[in-house]
Amino acid sequence: AEAPSNKIMVGHIGVGGQGGGLLRNFVGQPGGMSIATCDAFKDRREGKAKWVDAGYSKKMGKTYKGCKTYADFRELLARKDIDAVVVGTPDHWHVPITIAAAKAGKDVYCEKPLGISVAHNKAARAAIHRYNVIFQYGTQQRSNNTHCARACELVRAGYIGELKSIDVIAPNGATGGNPAPMPIPEGLDYEMWLGPAPKAPYCKDRVIGGGRWHIYDYALGFIAGWGAHPLDIAHWGYPHIPVEYSGTGTIPDKGLFNTIVNWDVKGKYESGVTFTLKAGGDKTTFTGTEGWIAASRGRATTSKPELLKTTVKPNEVKLLQDTNHYRNFLTACKSRKTPASDIDSAVQSDFMSHLGDIAIRTGETIKWDPK
Repeated sequence: AEAPSNKIMVGHIGVGGQGGGLLRNFVGQPGGMSIATCDAFKDRREGKAKWVDAGYSKKMGKTYKGCKTYADFRELLARKDIDAVVVGTPDHWHVPITIAAAKAGKDVYCEKPLGISVAHNKAARAAIHRYNVIFQYGTQQRSNNTHCARACELVRAGYIGELKSIDVIAPNGATGGNPAPMPIPEGLDYEMWLGPAPKAPYCKDRVIGGGRWHIYDYALGFIAGWGAHPLDIAHWGYPHIPVEYSGTGTIPDKGLFNTIVNWDVKGKYESGVTFTLKAGGDKTTFTGTEGWIAASRGRATTSKPELLKTTVKPNEVKLLQDTNHYRNFLTACKSRKTPASDIDSAVQSDFMSHLGDIAIRTGETIKWDPK
């Protein structure tokens, strides 16, 4: 058994749908212990804390009631005994909480996508480096889906020849949403939920429905929200970002949701490698002079099936750190070594969705200086 002093004590900020899933994954890790939940919904933070206590009670064989609840994340961050936080809030809170956590000396696991602006991303990166804390981005395909690492290793080692193009597709966004104002549910601190976002009347589709993903005040939509996964794989296999972007897409003009759907972004890298980002699936395809390899959440495919059986040579890039993204974070918190999805890569891959979004909304060709 691991001594309590060797465990990473974790606080969870945002424990709803995605945040609740993260909580379940972290509670199962022997290297850490979840001791706090924070959420703008009272029933969520209290219900999840009871679930945590029950799980640890069963594991320890005695009653445990050590998981505390908070309505304000700043109170959680003030605790000296918390080593790390897991940020599973709506997107518009990701960067403000990440920066506050870094200032408080806490290591950070932040759900994807990262920020809601280029400036947000730069600010998060600056804070993580300034306060020298560990950061893990929630792109779990770098660990939990080992074939993604395999595909990127093969690309980097030149097994498909000279790289010529990277093509990314991500699930399309949503339209609709009922904007009619409704009474704020009992137990919800709506002002805290809104936080840095513009003031707006409460309605279910804004907060509990898809609004947190598809309203531009809170997110970029699925071009970033789901695009973060295949874009991350693109950056992992080719650690650069395009320097030119142009594209088309639809901005819904009815209903509550107003993030871009049906996007089609084209661009190119400084090296001349071409880039596309389209709506409609979930895959990253690398094409070279000697074949192609594609990675999705479910599998990797290639023009040369024998490639997937190739053993990475000692002098070639080895990308896979662990087969569990959450364990990888806790290990990094202890070792102080860079985890699988570091802040620099997170910022770069997230830039791609932002620059594509800007190109579509302005109708212009966007030039980007990577330096």
